[in-house]
Amino acid sequence: MELELSVITGFMILGALYAIHAKDLLSAVIASGIVGYGLVICFLLLKAPDLAIVQIVVETISLIIMVAVVLDSSREERFSKPDKLALASAITGIIIIVVLFYFMNLSVRNLDNFGHGTLRMASSYIDGAVGKTGSVNLVTGVIFDFRGYDTLGEATVLVTAVLGVLTILRIKGKK
Repeated sequence: MELELSVITGFMILGALYAIHAKDLLSAVIASGIVGYGLVICFLLLKAPDLAIVQIVVETISLIIMVAVVLDSSREERFSKPDKLALASAITGIIIIVVLFYFMNLSVRNLDNFGHGTLRMASSYIDGAVGKTGSVNLVTGVIFDFRGYDTLGEATVLVTAVLGVLTILRIKGKK
């Protein structure tokens, strides 16, 4: 799993670097989408499907909005000569990426094997769940009772993203 995460993170870094330096804005938007969808794959490899679902929905909606904006505007960025501030920003960005990559690899190496950490928590869910939640279905009991606020938060994020897209599309249609 560590190798897969490192390869995906490498592709994400390459996509981000290409998005920064691309002259064509549409290809820069697509490259930034590679970064977001790479994060979805990382969430899935780290056994966090709820985060992956939220990330894929928000990433898709934001990509649609960015592509629509780029297609309505000029697709090429005006050329500007790099200055010393741009060089300092690039070096700082590379240092931050290296530090984040180091800590990500350190974090992945320290993860428990699949099932060991979750089994410790699962026993409190499984033992007497019917009596605690009143639901015969354990999954329903966990989602709507034990993790009710988490589920409500995820639903709120999704509804807010959809309402934002509808609002932006509606405003564009009225002009």
